[in-house]
Amino acid sequence: MDIYQRTLPSRDGRLSVAGVLFDIDGTLTRTNELIFATFNFITAKYCGRTYEPREIIALFGPPEEGALEAIVGKERLDAAMDDLCDFYSGHHHAMAALHEGIDEVLAFLKTMGIPLGVFTGKGRRTAMITLEALGIAGYFDLIVSGNDVVRHKPDPEGIRKFIEAYSLVPAEVLMVGDAMGDITASRGAGATSVAVLWDSFDRERVARAGADVVFQEVSGFLSWLKRDVRYVTDGA
Repeated sequence: MDIYQRTLPSRDGRLSVAGVLFDIDGTLTRTNELIFATFNFITAKYCGRTYEPREIIALFGPPEEGALEAIVGKERLDAAMDDLCDFYSGHHHAMAALHEGIDEVLAFLKTMGIPLGVFTGKGRRTAMITLEALGIAGYFDLIVSGNDVVRHKPDPEGIRKFIEAYSLVPAEVLMVGDAMGDITASRGAGATSVAVLWDSFDRERVARAGADVVFQEVSGFLSWLKRDVRYVTDGA
């Protein structure tokens, strides 16, 4: 069941939305298996060991370079990053996909005439590999990767970049993500937090974190976007 946590600011009985930001992994895309396999390819090659998924997740926050430097050291970082991107790109087709219905969500939002963006902790190299390989890069007006901010999620810097780029009212921006950092960043920016649970690695905690809206399925999210949202454009 979809959950509405509080009364959202509305006009004509619907939530006013002037822009939408998406996380990538676990939100738009099914990429966790690829991320874990890629990371363990690197750690096996450079360190002779592999990691459990939760160990890998604990290293993320900054983009891949930050996690890799802690593992392989600064001197080997550039070579390890090139190897990571080669493996990630080479295995992308077999191990990653859009979540069913996401293409319909993006196509619908694009017709509404509002800016769409990405705010991800991924580095720009892997973010672009995924967005381009899955054919969705063209939907987005602004891509804020982990390499494009000084302060990473859960800091709201990336959301604020999007708000400032398009002179938006913070409460009229949706931040759609599957992790605690997405919810915390939304609050910090004054944006409306949309938690999605269809591929969340921290599903139980995210469900209880007090996001403004919580969706279990892509279909429920799309229905809400069509039924309960009023889209605010420059001419509105």
